[in-house]
Formats: sequence, structure tokens, C-alpha cells
Amino acid sequence: MATKASGSGQKQARTPRYLQLAAELREAIVAGEFGQGKQFPTETVLCKRFDVSRFTVREALRRLEAEGLIQRRRGSGTVVQPAAARGGALHQPLSNVGELLQYAQGSQVEYAPLGRCELPESVAEQIADPVEGQWSCYHGVRRHAGDALPIAATHAYFHERLGDALDELDLGAGTLFSQIERSAGVRIGKVTQDIQAIAADADTAAALSIDEHSPVLRILRCYFDPAGRIFEISVSHHPGDRFAYAMHIDVEG
Repeated sequence: MATKASGSGQKQARTPRYLQLAAELREAIVAGEFGQGKQFPTETVLCKRFDVSRFTVREALRRLEAEGLIQRRRGSGTVVQPAAARGGALHQPLSNVGELLQYAQGSQVEYAPLGRCELPESVAEQIADPVEGQWSCYHGVRRHAGDALPIAATHAYFHERLGDALDELDLGAGTLFSQIERSAGVRIGKVTQDIQAIAADADTAAALSIDEHSPVLRILRCYFDPAGRIFEISVSHHPGDRFAYAMHIDVEG
């Protein structure tokens, strides 16, 4: 049974259908419903399956392509981009928002709500932008399917301006920010990311099943709306021997 988060606030404006469709397709991709490297359903098939117009399908696909989840080739259709995980450790690519979603493939997480609070000082002092107001906090531990060893322990914070949209969060469905776009109609304008190697404190070590003071990679992400306001902050800790960051840079010729 899906676990629903609690929240309060004013009702949000109705989310455009193409954003809803993009969110549905995104979740299906990261859940592995469409095989990596295999043919993606055609626009005609998607129109019939979701009972939407061709314009809605094209706009949704345009978003997924911009996120790096799919690749569209003229004359040969659309395919799902390869997954980020390979080898023993998890390799997380970094080039666009879509790739932030891909490490959810083949892994499982369930978040627990920790209530509303001001942003912890240890987090706020790491962020240059304004973080005033109340935040709803969730904590989760991510694992590869069938693997007892955690690959990440994450605290996620959502700003109070999201209001009732937090009621719609499925805390067992993996990435949370991908659900916010659909439930709140919030579009991601940019994501900033700070990566630092630190020693695990007692709580982090316990969550990750490692020794206290072991090396971990801390990744702090801030999700901004197009107006430049932070609506989500996540702080993830990864064991040093179970996670690696891969990055590609396109050279302009």
C-alpha cells in the first residue's frame, strides 16, 4: 500500500496534461517498464494508451528528451537511454536533470516523514540562497533490489509553499522530486549540487551499515523553480565503496 505524506496549504493550480504525461512516462522509465536501448512506444501508441492529443505527447517527449531519459532519432523512432548503473559500485552520471533520476533504476527506497521544521542549521549554512520558512522533512535509505547493503541515506526537505501537494507524495515510489512536478505543477528551473567527501557521523554510519568515521560522499542538491526559489533540498550520504560519480563534458567544436 502506498504511504501518503501529510501536509497543508492552499490548493495548487491544475497541472498541464503534458506535464502529467511526462511524469507518468518518466516514472515508467525509471521503474524499468521500457527496456533500455529498446524501441519506445510511438506517438500514435501513446496517444491511444493515455487518451491524449499528439501535441500533448510531443510536448511530454520533448521534456523527457531534454532530461536525457530518451533519445529521438528521425526515421528510427525513440529509445530509452542506457541506465547509469554499471559494475559493482553505482556510477551516477551528471549532465542534466533526467540523469539524476536514472540511479533509481534497479534500486528501492521508502521514505518516512519526520514532520515540519525550520531547515537544520547544518544544512542551511551550506546554501547561499534564502531558505526561510517551514520545511517538511523525509528520510529514506536506498538499496539495490535484493541487496541488503544501502547505497544512500537521504534527508529530503520540501518548502511549505508546496502546500497540499505533499499529500500526494508516494513515499515508497522512489525519487520524490519527480512526483512534485505532477502534483504541484512546479517546474524545475535548475538544480545545484555540492559534493564533498566527509567522515560519517554516528547516525549516518548506522543508516548505511558502516563504521563511524568511515568515508562517505555527501551530495547536497537544491531544486529551484523557474522564479529562482528553492522548493526542495536533498542531502544524501553514499558509502565510499558503493558509489562513484561519472561526468561527461561535450566539447564545443
